[in-house]
Amino acid sequence: MQIIYVAGPFRGETQWEIEKNVRHAEEKALELWKAGFAVICPHKMTEHFQGECPDGAFIEGLLEILSKCDAIYLLKGWMKSEGSRQELKLAKEKGLTIIYE
Repeated sequence: MQIIYVAGPFRGETQWEIEKNVRHAEEKALELWKAGFAVICPHKMTEHFQGECPDGAFIEGLLEILSKCDAIYLLKGWMKSEGSRQELKLAKEKGLTIIYE
């Protein structure tokens, strides 16, 4: 079973925008599970952690997790996310399969 990492916008100007981003990632993660992937969904892993650690800690840790995956799934709007751009760069460096929503 291939491991796929879901990447896309997390932050928003309001808590509701964050919630919508998390829900969208969650919905796509479930679709990927149903398609036969083992899915890493960082949106769900960190959704209530805002302000608890520096953002750099999350990004560094999530990039390490991504480096162990087989593929990355980029959600719509990924290009607006600094974290997603870093994730795509790493995915390309590691030769991961890249799938766009």
